[in-house]
Amino acid sequence: MSQYIPEADLVAVRPEADVPGARLSRGAVSWSIFEGARDPYVILIIIYIFMPYVGSVMVGWPKSNPTAGQEVISQWSQYSGWATMATAPFLGASIDQMGRRKGWLALAVFLMLPLMFALWWAKPDGSGLPIIAVMLMTTVIALLFSYTEVIHNSLLVRAAGMGGAHKASSLALALGNAFALVLFVFLAWGFMLPGRTDWSWVPKAPLFGLSKALHEPERLVGPMTAALLFVGTIPILLFTPDAPRSGVSIPQAFANGAQALWRMVRTVGQFRDAAIFLVARSFYVDGMTAVLTFFGIYATGVMHWDALEMLVIGIILTVLAVLGGLLARFFDGVLGPRRAVQMEILMSLLGIIALLGMAPDRIFFFWHWDPAAHPPMWNGPFFRTLPEWIFTLIGFSNAVFITAHYASSRTLLTRLTPPDQTGAFFGAYAISGTATVWLAPMMVNIGTRLTGTQQGGFAMITVLLAVGFVGLLFLRKGNRDFAS
Repeated sequence: MSQYIPEADLVAVRPEADVPGARLSRGAVSWSIFEGARDPYVILIIIYIFMPYVGSVMVGWPKSNPTAGQEVISQWSQYSGWATMATAPFLGASIDQMGRRKGWLALAVFLMLPLMFALWWAKPDGSGLPIIAVMLMTTVIALLFSYTEVIHNSLLVRAAGMGGAHKASSLALALGNAFALVLFVFLAWGFMLPGRTDWSWVPKAPLFGLSKALHEPERLVGPMTAALLFVGTIPILLFTPDAPRSGVSIPQAFANGAQALWRMVRTVGQFRDAAIFLVARSFYVDGMTAVLTFFGIYATGVMHWDALEMLVIGIILTVLAVLGGLLARFFDGVLGPRRAVQMEILMSLLGIIALLGMAPDRIFFFWHWDPAAHPPMWNGPFFRTLPEWIFTLIGFSNAVFITAHYASSRTLLTRLTPPDQTGAFFGAYAISGTATVWLAPMMVNIGTRLTGTQQGGFAMITVLLAVGFVGLLFLRKGNRDFAS
Protein backbone atom coordinates (compact mmCIF):
# COMPACT_ATOMS: atom_id res chain seq x y z
CA MET A 1 0.00 0.00 0.00
CA SER A 2 1.81 3.11 -1.20
CA GLN A 3 1.70 6.14 1.06
CA TYR A 4 1.46 9.74 -0.08
CA ILE A 5 4.25 12.14 0.83
CA PRO A 6 4.11 15.74 -0.45
CA GLU A 7 6.35 16.18 -3.47
CA ALA A 8 8.42 18.85 -1.74
CA ASP A 9 9.27 16.36 0.98
CA LEU A 10 10.15 13.74 -1.59
CA VAL A 11 12.74 15.98 -3.18
CA ALA A 12 14.27 16.56 0.21
CA VAL A 13 14.33 12.83 0.88
CA ARG A 14 16.02 11.59 -2.30
CA PRO A 15 16.90 14.56 -4.56
CA GLU A 16 19.54 12.69 -6.55
CA ALA A 17 17.01 9.98 -7.49
CA ASP A 18 14.81 12.52 -9.25
CA VAL A 19 17.42 13.52 -11.81
CA PRO A 20 16.27 12.21 -15.23
CA GLY A 21 18.28 9.16 -16.23
CA ALA A 22 19.84 8.79 -12.77
CA ARG A 23 20.79 5.27 -11.74
CA LEU A 24 19.07 3.69 -8.78
CA SER A 25 20.87 4.28 -5.51
CA ARG A 26 22.09 1.47 -3.27
CA GLY A 27 19.12 2.12 -1.00
CA ALA A 28 16.67 1.80 -3.90
CA VAL A 29 18.23 -1.44 -5.13
CA SER A 30 18.09 -2.77 -1.56
CA TRP A 31 14.40 -1.86 -1.45
CA SER A 32 13.85 -3.88 -4.64
CA ILE A 33 15.86 -6.85 -3.36
CA PHE A 34 13.59 -7.15 -0.33
CA GLU A 35 10.48 -7.53 -2.47
CA GLY A 36 12.34 -9.89 -4.78
CA ALA A 37 13.20 -12.08 -1.79
CA ARG A 38 9.70 -11.90 -0.31
CA ASP A 39 7.54 -12.66 -3.36
CA PRO A 40 8.78 -16.26 -3.91
CA TYR A 41 6.86 -17.19 -0.76
CA VAL A 42 3.61 -16.47 -2.61
CA ILE A 43 4.75 -18.11 -5.84
CA LEU A 44 6.16 -21.33 -4.36
CA ILE A 45 4.21 -21.73 -1.13
CA ILE A 46 0.75 -20.39 -1.95
CA ILE A 47 0.31 -20.96 -5.68
CA TYR A 48 2.36 -23.81 -7.08
CA ILE A 49 4.10 -26.14 -4.61
CA PHE A 50 3.29 -26.21 -0.90
CA MET A 51 -0.43 -25.41 -0.65
CA PRO A 52 -1.32 -27.75 -3.54
CA TYR A 53 0.58 -30.44 -1.59
CA VAL A 54 -1.40 -29.62 1.56
CA GLY A 55 -4.71 -29.67 -0.30
CA SER A 56 -4.12 -32.84 -2.29
CA VAL A 57 -2.07 -34.90 0.20
CA MET A 58 -2.32 -33.75 3.83
CA VAL A 59 -6.06 -33.13 3.89
CA GLY A 60 -7.78 -36.50 4.04
CA TRP A 61 -4.55 -38.49 4.45
CA PRO A 62 -4.01 -41.36 3.60
CA LYS A 63 -6.68 -41.04 0.91
CA SER A 64 -6.25 -38.03 -1.36
CA ASN A 65 -9.22 -35.65 -1.24
CA PRO A 66 -8.45 -32.47 -3.21
CA THR A 67 -12.05 -31.24 -2.94
CA ALA A 68 -11.87 -31.32 0.85
CA GLY A 69 -8.42 -29.73 0.57
CA GLN A 70 -9.80 -26.82 -1.45
CA GLU A 71 -12.58 -26.37 1.09
CA VAL A 72 -10.17 -26.32 4.05
CA ILE A 73 -7.71 -23.91 2.40
CA SER A 74 -10.43 -21.53 1.23
CA GLN A 75 -11.94 -21.51 4.71
CA TRP A 76 -8.66 -20.51 6.36
CA SER A 77 -7.96 -17.98 3.60
CA GLN A 78 -11.08 -16.15 4.77
CA TYR A 79 -9.55 -15.70 8.21
CA SER A 80 -6.40 -14.04 6.93
CA GLY A 81 -8.56 -11.97 4.58
CA TRP A 82 -10.76 -10.70 7.40
CA ALA A 83 -7.73 -9.87 9.55
CA THR A 84 -6.05 -8.06 6.64
CA MET A 85 -9.21 -6.10 5.84
CA ALA A 86 -9.63 -5.05 9.47
CA THR A 87 -6.04 -3.97 10.15
CA ALA A 88 -3.94 -3.33 7.03
CA PRO A 89 -5.78 -0.16 5.89
CA PHE A 90 -5.30 1.40 9.33
CA LEU A 91 -1.64 0.47 9.32
CA GLY A 92 -1.28 1.98 5.84
CA ALA A 93 -2.99 5.22 6.86
CA SER A 94 -0.98 5.43 10.09
CA ILE A 95 2.48 4.46 8.89
CA ASP A 96 3.60 7.98 8.02
CA GLN A 97 2.63 9.11 11.52
CA MET A 98 4.98 6.59 13.14
CA GLY A 99 8.26 7.93 11.84
CA ARG A 100 10.91 5.21 11.73
CA ARG A 101 9.51 2.02 10.27
CA LYS A 102 12.40 -0.32 9.42
CA GLY A 103 12.25 -1.68 12.96
CA TRP A 104 8.61 -2.65 12.40
CA LEU A 105 9.58 -4.29 9.11
CA ALA A 106 12.33 -6.27 10.84
CA LEU A 107 9.87 -7.38 13.54
CA ALA A 108 7.33 -8.64 11.00
CA VAL A 109 10.02 -10.56 9.12
CA PHE A 110 11.44 -11.93 12.39
CA LEU A 111 8.00 -13.34 13.22
CA MET A 112 7.52 -14.79 9.73
CA LEU A 113 10.84 -16.61 9.40
CA PRO A 114 10.39 -19.37 12.01
CA LEU A 115 6.85 -20.04 10.82
CA MET A 116 8.03 -20.36 7.21
CA PHE A 117 10.93 -22.61 8.18
CA ALA A 118 8.67 -24.81 10.30
CA LEU A 119 6.60 -25.78 7.25
CA TRP A 120 9.30 -28.42 6.69
CA TRP A 121 7.60 -30.44 9.45
CA ALA A 122 4.25 -30.53 7.61
CA LYS A 123 4.50 -34.28 7.08
CA PRO A 124 1.83 -35.93 4.92
CA ASP A 125 0.43 -38.07 7.74
CA GLY A 126 0.27 -35.21 10.23
CA SER A 127 2.88 -36.79 12.49
CA GLY A 128 4.93 -33.61 12.41
CA LEU A 129 2.54 -30.67 12.23
CA PRO A 130 -1.20 -31.41 12.22
CA ILE A 131 -3.20 -29.84 9.42
CA ILE A 132 -4.79 -27.27 11.75
CA ALA A 133 -1.32 -26.09 12.85
CA VAL A 134 -0.20 -25.76 9.22
CA MET A 135 -3.26 -23.71 8.32
CA LEU A 136 -2.91 -21.52 11.41
CA MET A 137 0.75 -20.86 10.62
CA THR A 138 0.11 -19.96 6.97
CA THR A 139 -2.77 -17.71 8.04
CA VAL A 140 -0.50 -15.78 10.42
CA ILE A 141 2.21 -15.59 7.75
CA ALA A 142 -0.33 -14.18 5.28
CA LEU A 143 -1.28 -11.42 7.72
CA LEU A 144 2.36 -10.59 8.50
CA PHE A 145 3.11 -10.65 4.76
CA SER A 146 0.46 -7.96 4.21
CA TYR A 147 2.05 -5.86 6.96
CA THR A 148 5.50 -6.12 5.35
CA GLU A 149 3.92 -5.03 2.09
CA VAL A 150 2.42 -1.91 3.66
CA ILE A 151 5.65 -0.95 5.47
CA HIS A 152 7.88 -1.80 2.52
CA ASN A 153 5.81 0.22 0.04
CA SER A 154 5.83 3.20 2.39
CA LEU A 155 9.64 3.31 2.01
CA LEU A 156 9.63 3.38 -1.81
CA VAL A 157 9.84 7.11 -2.43
CA ARG A 158 12.36 7.54 0.37
CA ALA A 159 14.52 4.90 -1.26
CA ALA A 160 14.17 5.90 -4.92
CA GLY A 161 12.49 9.32 -5.06
CA MET A 162 9.61 10.17 -7.37
CA GLY A 163 11.82 9.94 -10.45
CA GLY A 164 13.15 6.49 -9.62
CA ALA A 165 10.08 4.93 -8.01
CA HIS A 166 8.90 3.22 -11.21
CA LYS A 167 12.39 1.84 -11.83
CA ALA A 168 12.69 0.39 -8.33
CA SER A 169 9.17 -1.04 -8.55
CA SER A 170 9.88 -2.71 -11.90
CA LEU A 171 13.19 -4.08 -10.61
CA ALA A 172 11.42 -5.52 -7.56
CA LEU A 173 8.89 -7.33 -9.76
CA ALA A 174 11.64 -8.68 -11.99
CA LEU A 175 13.70 -9.87 -9.03
CA GLY A 176 10.71 -11.60 -7.46
CA ASN A 177 10.13 -13.61 -10.61
CA ALA A 178 13.87 -14.20 -11.13
CA PHE A 179 14.46 -15.50 -7.60
CA ALA A 180 11.38 -17.72 -7.85
CA LEU A 181 12.64 -19.12 -11.15
CA VAL A 182 16.01 -19.95 -9.60
CA LEU A 183 14.29 -21.85 -6.80
CA PHE A 184 11.97 -23.60 -9.27
CA VAL A 185 14.85 -24.73 -11.49
CA PHE A 186 16.88 -25.93 -8.51
CA LEU A 187 13.91 -27.92 -7.19
CA ALA A 188 13.29 -29.47 -10.60
CA TRP A 189 16.92 -30.40 -11.20
CA GLY A 190 17.82 -31.54 -7.70
CA PHE A 191 14.65 -33.16 -6.40
CA MET A 192 11.73 -33.57 -8.82
CA LEU A 193 13.33 -34.86 -12.05
CA PRO A 194 15.73 -37.44 -10.51
CA GLY A 195 14.16 -40.85 -10.95
CA ARG A 196 11.65 -39.52 -13.49
CA THR A 197 13.99 -39.18 -16.48
CA ASP A 198 17.32 -40.49 -17.76
CA TRP A 199 18.55 -37.07 -18.92
CA SER A 200 22.31 -36.97 -18.42
CA TRP A 201 22.37 -33.58 -16.72
CA VAL A 202 19.92 -34.63 -14.01
CA PRO A 203 21.14 -36.42 -10.84
CA LYS A 204 20.23 -40.09 -10.58
CA ALA A 205 18.61 -39.61 -7.19
CA PRO A 206 17.27 -36.58 -5.26
CA LEU A 207 19.96 -34.51 -3.57
CA PHE A 208 20.65 -34.93 0.15
CA GLY A 209 18.69 -38.18 0.15
CA LEU A 210 15.32 -36.42 0.27
CA SER A 211 12.33 -38.72 -0.02
CA LYS A 212 9.66 -38.10 -2.63
CA ALA A 213 7.40 -40.60 -0.84
CA LEU A 214 7.46 -38.35 2.24
CA HIS A 215 6.97 -35.26 0.02
CA GLU A 216 10.17 -33.75 1.35
CA PRO A 217 10.87 -31.73 -1.84
CA GLU A 218 7.50 -29.97 -1.48
CA ARG A 219 8.12 -29.36 2.22
CA LEU A 220 11.62 -28.02 1.52
CA VAL A 221 10.21 -24.85 -0.06
CA GLY A 222 9.37 -23.56 3.43
CA PRO A 223 12.99 -23.40 4.62
CA MET A 224 14.16 -22.29 1.14
CA THR A 225 11.85 -19.27 1.00
CA ALA A 226 12.64 -18.46 4.65
CA ALA A 227 16.38 -18.43 3.94
CA LEU A 228 15.88 -16.24 0.87
CA LEU A 229 13.74 -13.76 2.82
CA PHE A 230 16.32 -13.60 5.61
CA VAL A 231 19.14 -12.79 3.19
CA GLY A 232 16.99 -10.33 1.22
CA THR A 233 16.02 -8.39 4.35
CA ILE A 234 19.58 -7.53 5.33
CA PRO A 235 20.25 -4.94 2.56
CA ILE A 236 17.06 -2.94 3.17
CA LEU A 237 17.81 -2.71 6.88
CA LEU A 238 21.37 -1.58 6.22
CA PHE A 239 21.12 0.71 3.19
CA THR A 240 17.56 1.93 2.54
CA PRO A 241 16.83 5.34 4.12
CA ASP A 242 14.33 5.28 6.96
CA ALA A 243 11.89 8.02 7.89
CA PRO A 244 12.95 10.36 10.70
CA ARG A 245 11.56 9.97 14.19
CA SER A 246 8.15 11.57 14.48
CA GLY A 247 7.72 11.73 18.24
CA VAL A 248 4.11 10.54 17.83
CA SER A 249 3.01 7.68 20.07
CA ILE A 250 1.67 4.51 18.50
CA PRO A 251 -1.92 5.00 19.80
CA GLN A 252 -1.90 8.59 18.54
CA ALA A 253 -0.51 7.46 15.18
CA PHE A 254 -3.37 5.03 14.71
CA ALA A 255 -5.91 7.63 15.84
CA ASN A 256 -4.55 10.08 13.30
CA GLY A 257 -4.46 7.32 10.70
CA ALA A 258 -8.13 6.52 11.24
CA GLN A 259 -9.00 10.17 10.70
CA ALA A 260 -6.88 10.29 7.54
CA LEU A 261 -8.56 7.10 6.32
CA TRP A 262 -11.99 8.66 6.76
CA ARG A 263 -10.95 11.84 4.95
CA MET A 264 -9.56 9.72 2.13
CA VAL A 265 -12.83 7.84 1.69
CA ARG A 266 -14.84 11.08 1.72
CA THR A 267 -12.53 12.63 -0.87
CA VAL A 268 -12.91 9.68 -3.23
CA GLY A 269 -16.69 9.72 -2.89
CA GLN A 270 -16.80 13.19 -4.45
CA PHE A 271 -15.52 11.89 -7.81
CA ARG A 272 -18.02 9.65 -9.57
CA ASP A 273 -15.83 7.74 -12.00
CA ALA A 274 -13.03 7.14 -9.50
CA ALA A 275 -15.49 5.89 -6.89
CA ILE A 276 -17.15 3.52 -9.38
CA PHE A 277 -13.77 2.22 -10.50
CA LEU A 278 -12.55 1.54 -6.97
CA VAL A 279 -15.73 -0.34 -6.05
CA ALA A 280 -15.56 -2.40 -9.25
CA ARG A 281 -11.88 -3.09 -8.69
CA SER A 282 -12.51 -4.38 -5.17
CA PHE A 283 -14.48 -7.22 -6.80
CA TYR A 284 -12.42 -8.07 -9.86
CA VAL A 285 -9.02 -7.82 -8.15
CA ASP A 286 -10.25 -10.24 -5.50
CA GLY A 287 -11.32 -12.60 -8.27
CA MET A 288 -7.96 -12.30 -10.03
CA THR A 289 -6.11 -13.00 -6.79
CA ALA A 290 -8.32 -16.02 -6.16
CA VAL A 291 -7.43 -17.47 -9.57
CA LEU A 292 -3.76 -17.30 -8.63
CA THR A 293 -4.34 -18.61 -5.11
CA PHE A 294 -6.46 -21.62 -6.06
CA PHE A 295 -5.00 -22.48 -9.47
CA GLY A 296 -2.43 -24.90 -8.07
CA ILE A 297 -4.92 -26.60 -5.75
CA TYR A 298 -7.39 -26.87 -8.63
CA ALA A 299 -4.80 -28.30 -11.05
CA THR A 300 -3.57 -30.97 -8.63
CA GLY A 301 -7.10 -32.13 -7.91
CA VAL A 302 -8.76 -31.91 -11.32
CA MET A 303 -5.84 -32.83 -13.58
CA HIS A 304 -4.18 -35.12 -10.99
CA TRP A 305 -0.86 -33.34 -11.39
CA ASP A 306 1.90 -34.00 -8.89
CA ALA A 307 4.70 -31.76 -7.65
CA LEU A 308 6.76 -32.08 -10.84
CA GLU A 309 3.95 -30.88 -13.11
CA MET A 310 3.17 -28.02 -10.73
CA LEU A 311 6.81 -27.03 -10.62
CA VAL A 312 7.13 -27.00 -14.42
CA ILE A 313 3.97 -24.97 -14.96
CA GLY A 314 5.14 -22.62 -12.20
CA ILE A 315 8.36 -22.00 -14.13
CA ILE A 316 6.51 -21.32 -17.37
CA LEU A 317 3.79 -19.10 -15.90
CA THR A 318 6.29 -17.08 -13.87
CA VAL A 319 8.09 -16.19 -17.09
CA LEU A 320 4.82 -15.35 -18.84
CA ALA A 321 3.75 -13.13 -15.95
CA VAL A 322 6.62 -10.81 -16.90
CA LEU A 323 5.29 -10.77 -20.47
CA GLY A 324 1.88 -9.74 -19.15
CA GLY A 325 3.38 -6.71 -17.45
CA LEU A 326 5.06 -5.66 -20.69
CA LEU A 327 1.91 -6.20 -22.78
CA ALA A 328 -0.16 -4.02 -20.45
CA ARG A 329 1.60 -0.94 -21.80
CA PHE A 330 0.67 -1.99 -25.34
CA PHE A 331 -2.95 -2.70 -24.39
CA ASP A 332 -3.25 0.67 -22.64
CA GLY A 333 -1.90 2.52 -25.68
CA VAL A 334 -4.03 0.76 -28.29
CA LEU A 335 -7.32 0.35 -26.40
CA GLY A 336 -7.08 2.95 -23.66
CA PRO A 337 -6.76 1.84 -20.03
CA ARG A 338 -10.51 1.42 -19.41
CA ARG A 339 -11.04 -0.93 -22.35
CA ALA A 340 -7.70 -2.62 -21.62
CA VAL A 341 -8.82 -3.53 -18.10
CA GLN A 342 -12.19 -4.71 -19.41
CA MET A 343 -10.49 -6.86 -22.04
CA GLU A 344 -8.12 -8.33 -19.44
CA ILE A 345 -11.01 -9.17 -17.12
CA LEU A 346 -12.99 -10.72 -19.96
CA MET A 347 -10.07 -12.87 -21.09
CA SER A 348 -9.48 -14.04 -17.52
CA LEU A 349 -13.18 -14.83 -17.18
CA LEU A 350 -13.14 -16.89 -20.36
CA GLY A 351 -10.00 -18.63 -19.10
CA ILE A 352 -11.72 -19.71 -15.88
CA ILE A 353 -14.73 -21.02 -17.81
CA ALA A 354 -12.39 -22.98 -20.06
CA LEU A 355 -10.59 -24.46 -17.04
CA LEU A 356 -13.93 -25.61 -15.64
CA GLY A 357 -14.46 -27.70 -18.78
CA MET A 358 -11.13 -29.51 -18.55
CA ALA A 359 -10.29 -32.94 -17.13
CA PRO A 360 -7.79 -35.70 -17.97
CA ASP A 361 -10.46 -37.28 -20.19
CA ARG A 362 -12.38 -34.16 -21.29
CA ILE A 363 -11.64 -30.99 -23.27
CA PHE A 364 -13.91 -27.92 -23.10
CA PHE A 365 -16.85 -29.74 -21.46
CA PHE A 366 -18.02 -31.81 -24.44
CA TRP A 367 -14.95 -33.29 -26.17
CA HIS A 368 -14.27 -36.71 -24.66
CA TRP A 369 -10.63 -37.78 -24.74
CA ASP A 370 -9.37 -41.29 -24.05
CA PRO A 371 -5.63 -41.03 -23.21
CA ALA A 372 -5.19 -44.77 -23.80
CA ALA A 373 -6.43 -44.43 -27.38
CA HIS A 374 -3.95 -41.72 -28.33
CA PRO A 375 -0.14 -41.71 -28.35
CA PRO A 376 1.58 -39.32 -25.93
CA MET A 377 2.26 -35.81 -27.19
CA TRP A 378 5.96 -36.36 -26.40
CA ASN A 379 8.16 -38.75 -24.43
CA GLY A 380 8.98 -36.40 -21.56
CA PRO A 381 8.12 -36.95 -17.90
CA PHE A 382 5.26 -34.45 -17.77
CA PHE A 383 2.37 -32.99 -19.84
CA ARG A 384 2.04 -36.02 -22.12
CA THR A 385 -1.64 -35.73 -23.13
CA LEU A 386 -3.62 -33.23 -25.20
CA PRO A 387 -5.90 -32.20 -22.27
CA GLU A 388 -2.80 -31.39 -20.23
CA TRP A 389 -1.39 -29.27 -23.05
CA ILE A 390 -4.64 -27.35 -23.45
CA PHE A 391 -4.97 -26.86 -19.69
CA THR A 392 -1.44 -25.47 -19.69
CA LEU A 393 -2.19 -23.11 -22.59
CA ILE A 394 -5.21 -21.78 -20.71
CA GLY A 395 -2.87 -21.18 -17.78
CA PHE A 396 -0.58 -19.26 -20.15
CA SER A 397 -3.45 -16.95 -21.11
CA ASN A 398 -4.50 -16.37 -17.51
CA ALA A 399 -0.94 -15.57 -16.46
CA VAL A 400 -0.60 -12.91 -19.15
CA PHE A 401 -3.96 -11.17 -18.69
CA ILE A 402 -4.09 -11.37 -14.90
CA THR A 403 -0.65 -9.80 -14.64
CA ALA A 404 -1.52 -7.18 -17.25
CA HIS A 405 -4.64 -6.09 -15.38
CA TYR A 406 -2.61 -5.03 -12.34
CA ALA A 407 -0.58 -2.61 -14.46
CA SER A 408 -3.55 -1.37 -16.52
CA SER A 409 -5.62 -0.73 -13.39
CA ARG A 410 -2.97 1.62 -12.01
CA THR A 411 -2.89 3.48 -15.32
CA LEU A 412 -6.69 3.73 -15.38
CA LEU A 413 -6.79 5.32 -11.93
CA THR A 414 -4.45 8.09 -13.08
CA ARG A 415 -6.96 8.94 -15.86
CA LEU A 416 -9.83 9.24 -13.38
CA THR A 417 -8.30 11.33 -10.60
CA PRO A 418 -7.31 14.99 -10.26
CA PRO A 419 -3.51 15.30 -10.40
CA ASP A 420 -3.31 17.23 -7.15
CA GLN A 421 -5.05 14.44 -5.19
CA THR A 422 -3.20 11.42 -6.53
CA GLY A 423 -1.93 10.43 -3.08
CA ALA A 424 -5.40 10.19 -1.57
CA PHE A 425 -6.75 8.21 -4.49
CA PHE A 426 -3.89 5.72 -4.52
CA GLY A 427 -4.42 5.28 -0.80
CA ALA A 428 -8.05 4.41 -1.54
CA TYR A 429 -6.81 2.21 -4.40
CA ALA A 430 -4.77 0.20 -1.92
CA ILE A 431 -7.74 -0.06 0.44
CA SER A 432 -9.94 -1.37 -2.39
CA GLY A 433 -7.47 -4.21 -2.80
CA THR A 434 -7.96 -5.30 0.81
CA ALA A 435 -11.60 -4.41 1.49
CA THR A 436 -12.95 -7.60 -0.10
CA VAL A 437 -9.87 -9.83 0.21
CA TRP A 438 -11.99 -12.24 2.27
CA LEU A 439 -14.82 -12.47 -0.27
CA ALA A 440 -13.31 -14.78 -2.89
CA PRO A 441 -12.09 -17.41 -0.38
CA MET A 442 -15.53 -17.37 1.25
CA MET A 443 -17.30 -17.85 -2.09
CA VAL A 444 -14.89 -20.61 -3.15
CA ASN A 445 -15.48 -22.30 0.20
CA ILE A 446 -19.26 -22.06 -0.14
CA GLY A 447 -19.24 -23.29 -3.74
CA THR A 448 -16.96 -26.22 -2.93
CA ARG A 449 -19.03 -27.23 0.09
CA LEU A 450 -22.42 -26.96 -1.64
CA THR A 451 -21.44 -28.81 -4.82
CA GLY A 452 -18.91 -31.21 -3.36
CA THR A 453 -16.59 -30.45 -6.30
CA GLN A 454 -13.58 -28.26 -6.93
CA GLN A 455 -15.24 -26.98 -10.10
CA GLY A 456 -18.18 -25.66 -8.08
CA GLY A 457 -15.88 -23.66 -5.86
CA PHE A 458 -13.67 -22.38 -8.68
CA ALA A 459 -16.74 -21.32 -10.67
CA MET A 460 -17.68 -18.83 -7.95
CA ILE A 461 -14.72 -16.68 -8.96
CA THR A 462 -16.50 -15.87 -12.23
CA VAL A 463 -19.14 -13.93 -10.27
CA LEU A 464 -16.54 -11.53 -8.90
CA LEU A 465 -14.98 -10.94 -12.31
CA ALA A 466 -18.39 -10.42 -13.89
CA VAL A 467 -19.39 -7.85 -11.25
CA GLY A 468 -16.13 -5.96 -11.79
CA PHE A 469 -16.52 -6.05 -15.57
CA VAL A 470 -20.09 -4.69 -15.42
CA GLY A 471 -19.04 -1.98 -12.97
CA LEU A 472 -16.47 -0.64 -15.42
CA LEU A 473 -19.21 -0.20 -18.05
CA PHE A 474 -20.47 2.77 -16.04
CA LEU A 475 -17.24 4.72 -16.38
CA ARG A 476 -17.30 7.78 -18.64
CA LYS A 477 -13.55 8.44 -18.63
CA GLY A 478 -10.42 6.40 -19.00
CA ASN A 479 -10.35 5.92 -22.76
CA ARG A 480 -7.34 6.20 -25.06
CA ASP A 481 -7.66 9.98 -25.25
CA PHE A 482 -6.10 11.25 -22.02
CA ALA A 483 -8.72 13.96 -21.64
CA SER A 484 -11.69 11.67 -22.19
